[in-house]
Amino acid sequence: MKKIVVFSGAGISAESGLKTFRDNNGLWENYKIMDVATPEAWEKQPQTVLEFYNLRRKQVVDALPNSAHFCLAELEAFFNVQIITQNIDDLHERAGSSNVLHLHGEILKSRSTKTGAIQKINGAMLNLGDLCSKNSQLRPDVVWFGEAVPNMLLAEELCKDADILIIVGTSLAVYPAANIIDYIPEKCSTYLVDPNKIDLNNMKNLTVINKKASIGIPILAKILVDK
Repeated sequence: MKKIVVFSGAGISAESGLKTFRDNNGLWENYKIMDVATPEAWEKQPQTVLEFYNLRRKQVVDALPNSAHFCLAELEAFFNVQIITQNIDDLHERAGSSNVLHLHGEILKSRSTKTGAIQKINGAMLNLGDLCSKNSQLRPDVVWFGEAVPNMLLAEELCKDADILIIVGTSLAVYPAANIIDYIPEKCSTYLVDPNKIDLNNMKNLTVINKKASIGIPILAKILVDK
């Protein structure tokens, strides 16, 4: 069974109504990104950071997977499918994908500021005073700007034996995450699904589908299954 690695970004979730800061001049719901998504912001104003992520978490809970998410999950009937996503939502999982690696964390989980232990959040709210078992404040399980990406090495390993790489919903502008495309084998067939022009001229065996994810992924799935 051939192995497909899917590298997904904010564009696929945007079609489910989840806003991306790159589409809003560096703003998420009127918050400046550096005020809510850095370790410095957490140290300076944790309440504001928690409020911001509580808002985003509620949006995730209310959102529904779209046809691109469901189509990728359905490919598991024909291929070994590994999702590597920059997204912090759980839409891939809710659509039925079995193997999902989150590079930038998961918004429905929290992390101990003392031990780094991760646990699910009950409901949509995380507040000051919510403590881990070691009596330390819990923070969102999200990789902020300026922090290391813990799953990066695992993502690179998952790419090394890919037969097919699907890039969807990402401008490949966020590093180090975007570097994973350098780890696919030379023989790997690559498909880019995106309505925008993205420069991948140096990539071999590349096919571009200039459609948004909800339209382009079903088109690509039919191509792959019918081969």
